[in-house]
Amino acid sequence: MNYRDLWHQLAPSYGEGEAKAVARMVYEVRYGLSLSDLYAGKDTQLSADDQAELQEIARRLSNHEPVQYILGQTDFCGRTFLVNEHVLIPRPETAELCQWILSSSISFPSLSPITILDIGTGSGCIAITLAASFSDAEVYAWDISPEALEVARTNAVRNRVNVHFEPVDMLSQAPLRWKRVGDVSIIVSNPPYICRQESTAMDSNVLDYEPHTALFVPDNDPLLFYRTIAQYGLSALRDSGWLYFEINPLYASELHDLLRTMSYHDIEIKEDQFGKLRFIRAQR
Repeated sequence: MNYRDLWHQLAPSYGEGEAKAVARMVYEVRYGLSLSDLYAGKDTQLSADDQAELQEIARRLSNHEPVQYILGQTDFCGRTFLVNEHVLIPRPETAELCQWILSSSISFPSLSPITILDIGTGSGCIAITLAASFSDAEVYAWDISPEALEVARTNAVRNRVNVHFEPVDMLSQAPLRWKRVGDVSIIVSNPPYICRQESTAMDSNVLDYEPHTALFVPDNDPLLFYRTIAQYGLSALRDSGWLYFEINPLYASELHDLLRTMSYHDIEIKEDQFGKLRFIRAQR
């Protein structure tokens, strides 16, 4: 099997453009072959063992298993992060959330020294990106999953940043875990926000492989995590501290109203690169 064979095999399921991109990623990450190497025919020089592995990769891809899980890594904000079935695959939209925070940093001097809390950290991509950019910040990250925290800690070491990771169930433990009331500058979260009733429209590569505890929220309470985190923020955030959320566009207006009733101000909703209402921020 060569590069052309691989993307041709994947094209019926992925479409030609995505099939080529996935195939290039496999050859680059697993076998160290660049696009120019592929054009030079070096994909035909793999060993018998590599060919056998490639056949297995092709089988898994044909079953819609995410290529990031197969390869065990993905890129996010210019850094490489390890991923597995215990963490969500970092998305470009979440990178936009990080960039929004970084681009707003000019308004943060009053919050110095900066303390950041990332709730539901998963792979650690948000916390690690912010820790790398705010070199003097103290960054904390919580997750309910011990397996996710293991991945996140490994990513922090690999990316040479210091983040304090803690096992916390946000729905029941948060008020007990933060001793310094009113000391947090920024709370950021990409919490579970997909209602179960929306799952019928989801792609199988997400629904069948990514962790449901990080994806889904009860149909009868879509703002569960936002409300809980925002309520916690009323005591944990310092005056003029900020909440930043990645959100479900379906509930953007409701979340805006909720934050307003909780006395947050300067509330702003922001679109992602696809024109969807994907982020919100509010000031304490």
